[in-house]
Amino acid sequence: MDKHFYISTPIYYVNDVPHIGHAYTTLACDVLARYKRARGFDVCFLTGTDEHGQKVETAAKANGETPLELADRVVKRFQSVWEKLNISHTDFIRTTQERHKLAVTEQFRKIEAAGDIYLGYYEDWYCTPCETFWTETQLLDGTCPDCGRPTSKLKEESYFFRMSKYQDQLIQHIEENPDFIQPKSRRNEILSFVKEGLRDLSISRTSFSWGIPAPGNEKHVIYVWFDALTNYISALGYPDDKDGLYKKFWPADAHVIGKDILRFHAVYWPTFLMAAGLPLPKKVFAHGWWTVEGQKMSKSLRNVVEPNMLIDTYGVDAIRYFLLREVPFGLDGDFSHSSLISRINSDLANDLGNLLSRSTAMLGKYFGGVLPQPGAADDVDSAFTARFPKAVKLLDKQYSDMAFNKALQTIWELISSGNKYIDETAPWALAKDEGQQERLATVMYNLLEAQRLIALLVAPFMPDTASKMLETLGCDKDDVSLEGRDAWGGLQAGTEISKAQPLFPRIEAE
Repeated sequence: MDKHFYISTPIYYVNDVPHIGHAYTTLACDVLARYKRARGFDVCFLTGTDEHGQKVETAAKANGETPLELADRVVKRFQSVWEKLNISHTDFIRTTQERHKLAVTEQFRKIEAAGDIYLGYYEDWYCTPCETFWTETQLLDGTCPDCGRPTSKLKEESYFFRMSKYQDQLIQHIEENPDFIQPKSRRNEILSFVKEGLRDLSISRTSFSWGIPAPGNEKHVIYVWFDALTNYISALGYPDDKDGLYKKFWPADAHVIGKDILRFHAVYWPTFLMAAGLPLPKKVFAHGWWTVEGQKMSKSLRNVVEPNMLIDTYGVDAIRYFLLREVPFGLDGDFSHSSLISRINSDLANDLGNLLSRSTAMLGKYFGGVLPQPGAADDVDSAFTARFPKAVKLLDKQYSDMAFNKALQTIWELISSGNKYIDETAPWALAKDEGQQERLATVMYNLLEAQRLIALLVAPFMPDTASKMLETLGCDKDDVSLEGRDAWGGLQAGTEISKAQPLFPRIEAE
């Protein structure tokens, strides 16, 4: 069986500064991509930037630059923060690239040829920041129901997509595929929205020019969401598929997004694909939002948490750990510096770091840093080692469910059992008794082998930490594959193991 896995973040709008929300989505995808690679999958992991639309054109004009100059400048911010966060994406798509324009134009033509795009007039209230049209009844006191900002009345010629035609087909797909929209609460929300009735969708604009022209009618620019969503197939080389990536990876295994753009991904995108006769993605997973110290993130409150600053202050793996440990993926979460510091000190420095430094220090003291041959196992040993295969099996399910905080909990239970095993076996007492040398050898072997497995299991979340642990344990620090290496007994007796440097120094709260 060929094992392929395709996961994507949304493409981020270049009029934004990368913040903790962007980092959260991208990090979740990275962890899953790394896990699948460790399990022997050929992984396509896509991220990128959405660079068209009225907002970009307006912002560029205000800065005295062209929209492309603005995009070229801002895209670097996203690329550099992903590098710093250790994101292992295999492709970065920009909607200003030729490969993307080609796919969008083809998609438009294909749907138009099927009779599902027609020319008409559009009149409604438009919110420029959200790039969304609203009816009079949807407005809240005349403002956009999503962002609360003023809307303006627009009437213009527009191409329409017959979205209403696909209402029943979409309901049927959602009902027959319970995993298509996750979590369940989001699925219910979309089902009730679709059952209220889908209207045809305006998919072009004539009041600005920064975008992909409609084929055959250049005064129309294709609506930014029709353009942006197509990135998931344009990055695979659709429509001509010269490199065979589309054939290999589509349909995507998971689109991971924030809940604010769920409707575009769970209603618009599937109906566009249905109209073009293309398969639908297997899963759309919408996660929650982050507040900061209990307040909504906003530029005016000046509380936007910026990933570069966090990484510089606390270190990359601590941030990667905290964001996915603190809240169940799918629910809203609150970011606070005090909870972050407390996680670093208790989970990372005390539990994980302490286990490695205690074990390697004892090995140095009792066996000169050389891993001994273990003897026969007793009940305490068997109970300890039996936890590992169970955890490995459970983790596979937790990854499939995108239950990242539960996966970390599972790994941390192994770490706690390692610290408990030290207390139960008391190596310092065994070392004082000449007749207990073989027993001591067994205990030390088990402790260090447990940490080889912990390093491999923690690697998708904390790649740098895993490398340091593996190097300390005398293993290849770059080989984090789990295939054939997730069973007990991988560490060879006779391996030289150095005393570990502290993995996570404690942080004094200011």
